[in-house]
Amino acid sequence: MGLTGIFLVGTGGFIGAVLRYLLSGLVQLASRSVTFPYGTLAVNVIGCFVMGLLCQLADARNVLAPETRSFLLIGVLGGFTTFSTFANETLNLARDGEDLLTIANISAHIFLGVTAVWAGRALAQMVWR
Repeated sequence: MGLTGIFLVGTGGFIGAVLRYLLSGLVQLASRSVTFPYGTLAVNVIGCFVMGLLCQLADARNVLAPETRSFLLIGVLGGFTTFSTFANETLNLARDGEDLLTIANISAHIFLGVTAVWAGRALAQMVWR
């Protein structure tokens, strides 16, 4: 990977991180929850859906150049989704004795994330046969 690739991933990561900050904040504010991390869940599920959609297009149609894949999949979506925040928030719930919310957070991220990737791929396959 040359300097161009590094620049593309870095620029995409910047864009994704700013989008994550804005969207997760809006979702968390709209949820009015001070306990459950709805904002993080929302950005991770949306990111999974978009990942599935773009990967299906890339696999089936070969429509994404390697540079575009680096920018979108590694950069933008890598900056947009956040496993470390999910892990920290889950640990905080457990530490605070919120056993049901801890299990709900882990289950929701895994189930909704995998389902969102599947749904994105299914939509892309239906639309762009």
